[in-house]
Amino acid sequence: MMSTCLVVMGVSGAGKSTLARPLAARLCWPVAEADDFHPDANIAKMASGVPLTDADRAPWLAAIRDWINAQAETGPGAVVTCSALKRRYRDSLRAARARVRFVHLEGSRDVIAGRLATRTGHFMPPSLLESQFGDLEPLAPDEDGVTVDVGDSPQRIIEAALALLRPRDYPASGETHH
Repeated sequence: MMSTCLVVMGVSGAGKSTLARPLAARLCWPVAEADDFHPDANIAKMASGVPLTDADRAPWLAAIRDWINAQAETGPGAVVTCSALKRRYRDSLRAARARVRFVHLEGSRDVIAGRLATRTGHFMPPSLLESQFGDLEPLAPDEDGVTVDVGDSPQRIIEAALALLRPRDYPASGETHH
């Protein structure tokens, strides 16, 4: 059976990191934070309020895809956060040697802006939110993934995502997946 990687996607502040860790724990899969794959130049650019270009993102996406490939060699699945705002970015990730499925965390500009206003310790300034929404291409019907609203508790969002992803593919609450 092919390994699966769940990519928790959405604009900055949607809750990707908040959801990915407990989702991975629930599935007993390794988890990675996409921000850890950015070269220093990308982080500096974003921290100064300048949006990344597609060229800036290409090596970052390749590094995430390489991580997915490495995980596919060693286990049944993995979880990674990644904004994956454009379809072409998702296509790059889908080129991995795993079944790449997306969990799009969707929320209104007001909800996300409110979260960013209170977030501390992150290099991504709230001023870049509009550029993120401008780049966002929601999942198309032919893409392997689900969209969930971020307005609920993390646990309920995880339950909704797993239910939408087909319950038979993932363990029920309290079970482990090895």
